[in-house]
Amino acid sequence: MTKMTLGAHPYMLGFEQLERLLERSAKAGNDGYPPFNIEQTSARSYRITLAVAGFREEDLAITLEDSQLVIRGRQSDDGEGRHFLHRGIAARQFQRSFVLADGVEVGDAIMENGLLHVDLTRVEPENVVQTIAIKKG
Repeated sequence: MTKMTLGAHPYMLGFEQLERLLERSAKAGNDGYPPFNIEQTSARSYRITLAVAGFREEDLAITLEDSQLVIRGRQSDDGEGRHFLHRGIAARQFQRSFVLADGVEVGDAIMENGLLHVDLTRVEPENVVQTIAIKKG
């Protein structure tokens, strides 16, 4: 028995890109840092919250790249000239990626108490019924 992929299923036409997106998101550099929550705030909206204590707004970048929401953080190392007896809080960079479905729009990004909130909204597509004319061959 052979395993059928989403792009090879006979009734699922044009979904090859979705399969590539899933593969790419599985390979993305999401190593568990920083921790995050995803909550559904209404029937059509979501909020991603990342714990980014120690980061300033200017240390963070949020981009939308080919249906992928990418959040990057890079702290400047301000430890030069300082002598640490213990350094448990390191300046660490990160990249978090989230694949967004068609129709999901990125809204506000809010920094609050060491948490970065990114709001998403799913736009409801309108139902369209189209009649296709049959031509004689």
